[in-house]
Amino acid sequence: MKVVNAVFPSSDQFEDFFGAPDDGPFVMVNLLKFKDKAEYADGSDAELSGREAYGRYGAVVTGLIEALGGRIRYSGAVTGLLLGEVDDLWDAVALAEYPSLAAFQAMAVSPEMHAIEHHRKAGLAGQLNIRTRPAQGFEPRGLHNDDRMWKPELAGALN
Repeated sequence: MKVVNAVFPSSDQFEDFFGAPDDGPFVMVNLLKFKDKAEYADGSDAELSGREAYGRYGAVVTGLIEALGGRIRYSGAVTGLLLGEVDDLWDAVALAEYPSLAAFQAMAVSPEMHAIEHHRKAGLAGQLNIRTRPAQGFEPRGLHNDDRMWKPELAGALN
C-alpha cells in the first residue's frame, strides 16, 4: 500500500471528491503530520511549531464546521501503532462530522476558509483526508433525543 501525505488535493482529486454523490452526513478522518517549525510565507511566527500554527487554523475551522451544522467528533495525538507499518507515523487524528458533501464544499471554498488557510499551510507537512459513510447503528447528531453516536440497539449486536 502506497501512502502519500499532501497538504492540498490535486485538481483531479478535488473534482472526483466533490463530483461524488451527496449521500448525506459523513465523517472525515484527518490523519495529520506537522512540520517541526511553522513555515509562514512571510517569515512571521518562526518560533511556533507546526502543531501550534495548525492549532490556529483548527480553532477557527471548528467554528466554521459548527456553523454549517457539523462538529469535531474527536481530536487527539497519535501515540503508537499496533498493526501495520508506515515509514513515518502521523502526529494527530481528527474526526470531523459534516451534514453533507455540499456543506463541506461550501466551507472549503469560502472566504472564511481562505482567510485561515495560511495557518494550515504553515503547520502541516501533509495529511490524509478519508471520507467515511456512517455504518448502521451510527447516526449523525440530532436524530435522537440523546447525543450518543453509537447506537448498539440498531447495529445488530454480535452476541
